[in-house]
Amino acid sequence: MDIRVNIDRQRPLDRRTLLRGAGVAMAVPWLSAMHAACGASATAAGPRRFVAITLGLGLLADNLNPKQAGRGYELPRYLEGLRDLRDQLTVISGASHPGVSGGHRAEASLLTAAPMSASAQTRNTISLDQLLAKHLGGRTRFPSLVLGLAGSNSPSYTDNGSMVPAEESPARLFTRLFVSDSPTERKLQAARAREGQSIMDLVADDTRALERRLGQGDRDRLDAYLTSVRELEQRLVESEAWVNRPKPKVDITKPVDVGDPNDFVGRQRLMSDMVRLALVTDSTRFVTLHLGGSGGVVPIEGVDEGYHSLSHHGRDEEKLAQLALVETEIVKAWGDFLRGLAAGDEGGGAGGTVLDRTTVLLTSNLGNASSHDNRNLPVLLAGGGFRHGSHLAFDPKRNHPLPNLYVSILRQTGLEADSFATSTGAMPGIEPA
Repeated sequence: MDIRVNIDRQRPLDRRTLLRGAGVAMAVPWLSAMHAACGASATAAGPRRFVAITLGLGLLADNLNPKQAGRGYELPRYLEGLRDLRDQLTVISGASHPGVSGGHRAEASLLTAAPMSASAQTRNTISLDQLLAKHLGGRTRFPSLVLGLAGSNSPSYTDNGSMVPAEESPARLFTRLFVSDSPTERKLQAARAREGQSIMDLVADDTRALERRLGQGDRDRLDAYLTSVRELEQRLVESEAWVNRPKPKVDITKPVDVGDPNDFVGRQRLMSDMVRLALVTDSTRFVTLHLGGSGGVVPIEGVDEGYHSLSHHGRDEEKLAQLALVETEIVKAWGDFLRGLAAGDEGGGAGGTVLDRTTVLLTSNLGNASSHDNRNLPVLLAGGGFRHGSHLAFDPKRNHPLPNLYVSILRQTGLEADSFATSTGAMPGIEPA
């Protein structure tokens, strides 16, 4: 026998109010009545993609940012090895997230731009990559990939502010992407998808009864919540549709994970290779790869102190010299990832290269790791069909809102947006080619 919610308009709703039907129960979100007294489709010319590669320990600004603004800048140390990519990337300095401080804690706001500080943190919200995946991710087997080098931490967050855990094993990722599931596993996956597809129908009567009791504000909140449930159901339907489709075939063997936990750059390169394969096979179009910050000694000649310790250099010359060696290799590996995308033809009649349709962002939550400063963040933007080749130098004392760049990325990737978090518009100087 079904147990239904007793709708009494004179009494406040219990916080544990459930919508019930046919043996299922679904909790509702917080509503004020519980107090006691959009996406555009991909263009016909081909898919648009976005990759965020994020660092936990920043990059030395003196070695990354050119001294000159505009297009005629001299290449700084870190970009010297990317000379051939100069016209395919933009350097952005003097940008940060308004209202975000707290040092390492600000990693949670890196792709969400949600205001926070060391003493207080507002409720987090959806990250840039997950917003794109929510509206445009249904065209691929995996709406998004959230990856990392060590542990499950990531800067990717859902609508309700929950962190999306990162996959840290390139070998496991390869299996998910390219190794076909057994018939038994495919049946299990289909069953899991079907189990979640009918809950809205089952609780329909309870939903209508509850709506009659609520004020307009609560009805809007409930509608937004139920809309997200419907979107989840749609993703489940799409998930079932993918179960019996063959996975793409690639002419490489399954990788072996890098055994040395301190080999930061080696692990970055291997996971970046997996990202490239995921993109060129159209297994996904939205990826976050969180590099974090290793505490051990990175196996690079001339480096004998831990990476994390070097980042807290206190302007010590020896530490700065060693840190520059590590960060040079990190940026060089990022450049090789770009070259791999640039070497791949888009195909499908779209023309150009994979990089032409893939916006790649390299950034960090720290502008100065030594002082835990969240201003003047390192930002490199490449590919994606933007007009590149310049250094956008904003005021280092009155930073430009970094979420303005996110608005530009959303629009270029196919999702019309007027704002994102604390943005004030699109970023000037970031324009389609």
